[in-house]
Amino acid sequence: MILVTVGTQLPFDRLVKAVDTFAKDLTRPVLAQIGKGTYTPANMKWIKNIEPADFDSVFRDATVIVSHAGIGTVLTAKRFGKPIILVPRKAALGEHRNDHQLATVSQLAGRPGIYVAHNDDELKNYLLDELDSPSHEDPSEVGRTSLVNYLKGYLATA
Repeated sequence: MILVTVGTQLPFDRLVKAVDTFAKDLTRPVLAQIGKGTYTPANMKWIKNIEPADFDSVFRDATVIVSHAGIGTVLTAKRFGKPIILVPRKAALGEHRNDHQLATVSQLAGRPGIYVAHNDDELKNYLLDELDSPSHEDPSEVGRTSLVNYLKGYLATA
């Protein structure tokens, strides 16, 4: 299942409408959490909000996540090892108060399991692809190992 999530704070009809437009061409079912949006999808299952108690279960069942560039959703995708396609909100379109989501995706683009779609064609192509998942490597363990190795080296030269 493809999970589309726009968050709970702001509507993101552009994203929901884009996925709905080509949902019938996809091989996997789509569930969209549309939040405060006014667009009503016709080609995919949708709900306004996912109850917090159900969110992890829905996320776990998804094969790919499509989302605004919210860092909480990015971290959740990483935690569950799910590839995520980020579609940044744009201030010029009235989707947010500034373009911080464009700045966010510029820093995240190219990282394992993170894909950025700047237009509908890129989004559709990603959804038709088999996307790689992010590494299941625990970043705290990587940091811990790096620190231990640094300290061992430092102590060896002291």
